[in-house]
Amino acid sequence: MSRLRKGVSTGLAAGTFLTLAACSGGGSSSVPGVGGVPGVSEGPGAHDVGLILPLTGRNAAYGLRMRDAAKLALSAKGSPALDVHDTNAPGGAEQAARDALSRGDAILLGPLTATETSAAAPLAVNAGKPELAFTSDSTQARPGVWVMGLTPEQQVRRMVDAARATGRRTFAAFLPDNAFGHAMGDGLARACRDAGLKDPQIVFHTMDAQNIDDGLKTLSAIETRQPAAPAPAPTDVPAGPSAIDPTGETAANPAGTAETGATPPATPAATPAPQAVPVPPPPFDALVLADTGLELGRVITALQADHIDSSQVQIMGPALWKAFDGKLGALHGAWYAASDAHDRMGYVAQYRALYKQAPSPVTDFAYDAAALAGSLIRQGGVTMQALTRPDGYMGVDGLFRLRPDGHVTRALAIYQIQRGGGARIVVPASRDVAIRPS
Repeated sequence: MSRLRKGVSTGLAAGTFLTLAACSGGGSSSVPGVGGVPGVSEGPGAHDVGLILPLTGRNAAYGLRMRDAAKLALSAKGSPALDVHDTNAPGGAEQAARDALSRGDAILLGPLTATETSAAAPLAVNAGKPELAFTSDSTQARPGVWVMGLTPEQQVRRMVDAARATGRRTFAAFLPDNAFGHAMGDGLARACRDAGLKDPQIVFHTMDAQNIDDGLKTLSAIETRQPAAPAPAPTDVPAGPSAIDPTGETAANPAGTAETGATPPATPAATPAPQAVPVPPPPFDALVLADTGLELGRVITALQADHIDSSQVQIMGPALWKAFDGKLGALHGAWYAASDAHDRMGYVAQYRALYKQAPSPVTDFAYDAAALAGSLIRQGGVTMQALTRPDGYMGVDGLFRLRPDGHVTRALAIYQIQRGGGARIVVPASRDVAIRPS
């Protein structure tokens, strides 16, 4: 059952919890399916929750799994039915939203992408119906339209807060010159400003290896940090008289002379090689990265060349690293912020039992949105006050709170990459309902 209850649960803070359904079979709405989509009714005005997702086309694999997650969230007896519309059908997301609203839906869930959200959101706002969109583009947030995806800003703010707790005060970023990189940079600038820190130094780079090397050299000021090379030790015996050879004869004839058979004096002990001078730290003590793939490999090489590592700098990256952190041993000590996988274990088990496959992470947002909508409708209706209650909701990925401006605050854990690859949680996700807005 997907329901909403108040109180304290297993040591968690008091608040509102979206609990998982107890599935013993179909998991669909009791309403007969139409159009090949189970659990969708067809009578006008009979629908409560509009779901607009790509059910065909390039993103159909995501949309179908998200639809299944929403069905799971509303599988309990008495739950509202889903009114499902394909954003890849003629007319796109705009027509899908228009159709859902015309059928009297109380709330819209979806669509998936930022482009689709920008097309559907004005219709929902004009109709006075709330929309929980699944994009992670925070620029789509506005009063009445919430961005349910895990945004770059949420990730950066969580890491900045954790880094500040360890004494870090000077932040910088080395980011790809693309939309994601700029979103990470904007999030860092806002987080530093809100924390009363000085503005971070942010450098963007292209995919070119030389551009990465040059950009990081500038950011790290390696040329001013690199100590001067020590003068080479002399290797030749000086000519002329010395304390070892007052007459200068040995210097003139180091091997001795055949006439006298003289032998050179013993060679003095070799002078120890000078110890390497430690390279001073860069002009920042926390560094945000956002690259993946080949570019991340190039960035790691540049970090090593410029003497930037976690012994002096807290390196931080995106939640995307979670998918391949087993290969990131070279960044041991670095952080990323993501949901605690333990929080979603029950959801994963139920989804797998019903649909015979594991849910992808994006399905979590569809489940939580549908569970929230269903809970509010069963309790009397979807209102702004109920949606934005200060104590928030406990979803399958942990605590989240919908803010009146359309942004969503999420409680994220801090993962630290280990020396041999992989990561472990070093700062757990908050269970405190009083989360500072992101």
